[in-house]
Amino acid sequence: MLSPNQDEHGHSKDPVKYGELVILGYNGALPGGDRGRKKSRFALYRRAKANGVRPSTVHILTNPQDSKAVNSKGHHSISFTLSRNQTVVVEYCHDPDTDMFQIGRSTESPIDFVVTDTAGGSGGSKEPEDSSVSPSTISRFACRVVCQRRPPYTARIYAAGFDSSKNIFLGEKATKWKNPDGHMDGLTTNGVLVMHPEGFPDDSRQGAWREISVCGDVYTLRETRSGPVRGQLAQGESSALQDGSLVDLCGATLLWRTAEGLLRAPTLRHLDALRLELNAGRPQCPVGLNTLAFPSLPRSHSLEERQPWAYLACGHVHGRHDWGQRPERHREEAGGGGGGEDGGAGGVGGNRECPLCRSLGPYVPLWLGCEPALYVDAGAPTHAFTPCGHVSSEHTARYWAETPLPHGTHAFRPTCPFCSTPLAPSPGYARLIFQGPVD
Repeated sequence: MLSPNQDEHGHSKDPVKYGELVILGYNGALPGGDRGRKKSRFALYRRAKANGVRPSTVHILTNPQDSKAVNSKGHHSISFTLSRNQTVVVEYCHDPDTDMFQIGRSTESPIDFVVTDTAGGSGGSKEPEDSSVSPSTISRFACRVVCQRRPPYTARIYAAGFDSSKNIFLGEKATKWKNPDGHMDGLTTNGVLVMHPEGFPDDSRQGAWREISVCGDVYTLRETRSGPVRGQLAQGESSALQDGSLVDLCGATLLWRTAEGLLRAPTLRHLDALRLELNAGRPQCPVGLNTLAFPSLPRSHSLEERQPWAYLACGHVHGRHDWGQRPERHREEAGGGGGGEDGGAGGVGGNRECPLCRSLGPYVPLWLGCEPALYVDAGAPTHAFTPCGHVSSEHTARYWAETPLPHGTHAFRPTCPFCSTPLAPSPGYARLIFQGPVD
């Protein structure tokens, strides 16, 4: 597995790195492994040759055949269909000063980073549901990131991406408008939402969620995710991504880390050193008195015999045991285990009573968070998200527990960044209490 400042593109002749996009919920790798353009993280490097585009000629057409003629020129273009008899086509020309990267569900060649819906609560251990059963809400050509090829290498995000015919098409029913300066703009069906935090990562505070237009302007949110009326223009706000910016594609949320931010973030090697230090303390199960140990990070998706478990209501760490199970199924609260197929308490599910303090709550295996880009500091793994059991530093746990992410058509809720499980009510995490060796 790669550390934040390494990537398969590290051998590039031009090593200028703009940053990385990391999908929340996969804890370091897709369930079946990262393959080609479909991966859990995507590094953006300066291209050997600029491929950016910028608006040039505007055509106002009254004949559909004229629209086809413009689009067939081989230039990039955005088509705004105003009515059956009127279409505005904005032609784009080559921009030698920018690089463009496209993100979406499509596997067609214009897409640089293929993103599919994140299966909440999978913990990176199970494949997402079949898209034929659960239709995707992510657009095939969801958005594009345009990076300046010269310092400070500013990266800006725009809704929608150009398809294989180099066109973005906003149909008659799409939300679109003409701005006071005369240029056309619009929104995609489910929208591209962005949140820029303040003071990330040292003194992080959540910013407001906004929607990005096709031309890169910033607006307040619509009443519902796919509502027909756009929000208000957010005066003074920018589509420029900053370290820690979150991009939501209605089905997957991406974290943007700048190249500079990644250099300050912990590496996978550092996280593994913290794991070894924790294991060197020989934590023990208070019931079985057996020594516990977190498995090595590449194997962190499968349960092991010495894996630590925890009662998340109190934070006491144990090994896997059957103490405190209740035979009465009706007394078990469905979903309390929060660990899914692997996370159930000995296959029982629901709440369990801690043998040390009698607290009642989820009893789940602990998993180390092994996606370094999701950490906001390099602190020791002392806290676990509730109810999934992913372990991180206290600062990291607090930040994500206080960061509501888009959910559904108009809701927001904090989720575990490592597996996308919705978190329990505040605080959403627990301080872990390890018992040292008796001898």
